[in-house]
Amino acid sequence: MGAIMQPVTEGTVPEVTVDDVAAGVRAIGVQPGDTIMFHSSLKSMGYVIGGPNAVIDGFLQAVGPEGTVAVPTLWWNGTQDLSQWDCATSPSYPGLITETFRQRPDSLRSNNPTHSVSAIGKRAAELTAHHGEWGLRPCLYGDTAFAAASPWEHLYQWNAHYAFLGVDFTYNTMGHYAQAVLLEWALQQAHPDKREALDAQLSRQDTVVAYYRESRSGSGRTVELLWPAFPFKEMGEHLAGLGLVRCGTIGAAALRGIRARTMVDTIVETLKSDPERWLDPRFLDWWREAVG
Repeated sequence: MGAIMQPVTEGTVPEVTVDDVAAGVRAIGVQPGDTIMFHSSLKSMGYVIGGPNAVIDGFLQAVGPEGTVAVPTLWWNGTQDLSQWDCATSPSYPGLITETFRQRPDSLRSNNPTHSVSAIGKRAAELTAHHGEWGLRPCLYGDTAFAAASPWEHLYQWNAHYAFLGVDFTYNTMGHYAQAVLLEWALQQAHPDKREALDAQLSRQDTVVAYYRESRSGSGRTVELLWPAFPFKEMGEHLAGLGLVRCGTIGAAALRGIRARTMVDTIVETLKSDPERWLDPRFLDWWREAVG
């Protein structure tokens, strides 16, 4: 535990086996029967014998038949027509491991165009069912993404292991869940007469679409996003400094792990306690009006 590990120095490209992956996952505290979500970079590990399936099998070996493994299988990046989403066929963009994972016959995927999760294992059906069907939360990517009925909520409630293999906290999708929880809390603190107007001011999917459209157009125009943005990588370093991150390696890749509820609660409390330090300055006026 402690500070985030530095990348392995360059040298001979290591060979990585299924057993190596399983041993690395166990070394950060994962035990049989646990649930783990992981972000990943295949190439960061070296030469993985068996490719992405070997990585997946290593995680499954670590948790055993009573455990569950999940990955983010996000599809929408702000440019596609949302009506084209197909849970069975829409590809996953966060890396080859996730795309391989969702296509496995033992994998189940939640039905959400922006923040779907795929899972294998004992609790996979429970984890992926009913995504966005109730308990909506304000979100830049649509209010179903991190709803109370979502895999992200389950990961939080179960205090699942949450890992980063060859990538850092920049890729922390659970950080967006924390943003949605923070906004839900802020709106609850606001005067009832102000809540509807404050909620309407927050950026949603249509603003994201406009943002990407202008970015691609070369017009030089910008679209402002009203959202509690914060530096994810720096927040990861903060979490590590608090001793909440366990570190190891798999091949040449750093492996970092933290518990989901611990991570979210700490992020939310950090943002609440020092919003001027962490939150986007453009968001602070909204924050002050909501929470005082």
